[in-house]
Amino acid sequence: MEHKSQNVVCQNCKGQFTIEPEDFNFYEKIKVPPPTFCPECRMQRRMAWRNERTLHRNKCAKTGKNLISCFSASSPFILYERDIWWSDEWNPLDFGIEYDFLKPFFAQFRALLEKVPHPNLFIGKCVNTFYGNYIGEFRNSYLVSASWEGDNIAYGSRTNYCKDSMDMFTVTNCEFSYDDVSSNKCYETFFSHNAEACTSSYFLYDCKNCINCFGCTSLRSKSNCLWNEQLIKEEYDKRLKELDIGSYKNFLKAREKFEQIKSKAIRKFANIINSTNVTGDDIINTNNCQHCFFIPGEVKDCKYITNAADHLFTSYDGYGVGANMELLYEAMDSGVNGSRQLFTLTAWECLNTEYSINCHGCNNIFGCNGLRNKSYCIFNKQYTKEEFIKLREKIIKQMMEIPYVDKKGNVYRYGEYFPIEICPFGYNETVAQDYFPMTKEDISKNGYNFIEKEKPEKEPTTQVGNLLDHIRDVDENILQEVIECVSCRRPYKIIENELLFLKKFNLPLPRKCFECRHQERFKKVNPPKLWHRRCVKEGCQNEFETTYAPERPETVYCEKCYQAEVY
Repeated sequence: MEHKSQNVVCQNCKGQFTIEPEDFNFYEKIKVPPPTFCPECRMQRRMAWRNERTLHRNKCAKTGKNLISCFSASSPFILYERDIWWSDEWNPLDFGIEYDFLKPFFAQFRALLEKVPHPNLFIGKCVNTFYGNYIGEFRNSYLVSASWEGDNIAYGSRTNYCKDSMDMFTVTNCEFSYDDVSSNKCYETFFSHNAEACTSSYFLYDCKNCINCFGCTSLRSKSNCLWNEQLIKEEYDKRLKELDIGSYKNFLKAREKFEQIKSKAIRKFANIINSTNVTGDDIINTNNCQHCFFIPGEVKDCKYITNAADHLFTSYDGYGVGANMELLYEAMDSGVNGSRQLFTLTAWECLNTEYSINCHGCNNIFGCNGLRNKSYCIFNKQYTKEEFIKLREKIIKQMMEIPYVDKKGNVYRYGEYFPIEICPFGYNETVAQDYFPMTKEDISKNGYNFIEKEKPEKEPTTQVGNLLDHIRDVDENILQEVIECVSCRRPYKIIENELLFLKKFNLPLPRKCFECRHQERFKKVNPPKLWHRRCVKEGCQNEFETTYAPERPETVYCEKCYQAEVY
């Protein structure tokens, strides 16, 4: 059947969006109806189901052991310690329920969520890794979120395939990096943004293949440059030593000067590398993908994907997805050697999985929670193949006839993702709050959950003003201190590996807690949203889709004008 573009009014925000012919083809391929929410509202809805960084004190329901968890102690959900959850000490099928055809699907699914135990944190295949969440294949790491594969990483988010690094956001294939943002294949780079294949450098923006550079923008294959000035090696080494950013005062001066230089740099409309027929930003080695963001490579024929692992094919509407996956739709933290995962959250190595959460190694399941290596299950009850097929079709029909209606009046039939109001997390502690912030009043008005921050377990023992200025003067006694963040006033600590790293590379102690440092990095990255703009180069009429909003002050060029100016 040949389709035409169709304009649709989003039932949530009432704005208009367009479903293109290729979209209809995809929906037919995976056998789901077209969406009734616009792409942005769909993104917000998914993100509200993912609490990456807010951690709480809680208890294991099986052992009574104190836990750190992404679930608050006030939530009604049952928690097991992560290793117990993954063990054979319990059977998720023991918590199965019969489907009630007189009640909406999503109301029953919320009841299942409250009945089946959850792991305290969503960590898969990690070794000696503490307080991570939504991560896999990590070793010897600490406070890492939304990331895939790393070794000796601390305080990172969307950090993929990195080693021996700290304080990073949207960084891939880097080693010995610190406070870097949107960078790739770098070694010993610090406080840098949009750097690629750079080594032993500080405060870079939009630099590639640079070695021994400091405070530079828009450089290509340069070395021994300071503030965009070419120097001989001896002069560069001398002036670098004089800058001495191991001193926090010197660091602040250098950062301020760099930000001034950076503000004048020409910006390319999008950071797209070795990719064809794509729209979005921060995209590498990708083909035929639209409205995609933070894509590290090997992604093809996808749309509305944010934060992907490599090898993702023919998929729509996902966040934190990929790792050898195809035919994925409306999913969070899903993928990993799978196919046809629809309306899922944390589903790994699954086939033909629908409306299921935290299921692994499963195939042909519908409306399940916490299953591992199971087939033909619905609401955590086991069926034969024939029973499963018949019951699944009957439930889908009932979902269309008796939909769930949320407090805002939105109607949820088969084909819609889980409603925000049945989510186990507070809206304010999820990724949705990062990209679609709401006040406490607005959160309650929309019918969503709000979770107050817990009181810190320890009171500060010192303030930032008491910290020694130079890292060389700091000794191991700092590891015993509880420092009051200069920004949010909440306490934080310096860990041993962090102190060793800072001393090794002559970097100053941080004056803010991890979350405030993360928010500073987060604000440096453009949102996953596109605006139509024209190149600002005088005389150029080229137009493009960009993540730079029209009212922003940066100088944004098209590809051609940027290449002529920078390369």
